[in-house]
Amino acid sequence: MECPNCSEKLEVHRMCRRVRMRCTGCKKEYHIHEVADQLDDETEEKLSMYTSIIYD
Repeated sequence: MECPNCSEKLEVHRMCRRVRMRCTGCKKEYHIHEVADQLDDETEEKLSMYTSIIYD
């Protein structure tokens, strides 16, 4: 999955009570709903490990 900002890789980043997508290049973080239409199978599988994703 690519960062819309710089095209580097987006990775699932889990913090205490939230899950975000964070770029390995520019370090920008995205709420899941901001990139939901771009999720690939690998990312969806990782996100399925979490029972809920908290939006804030």
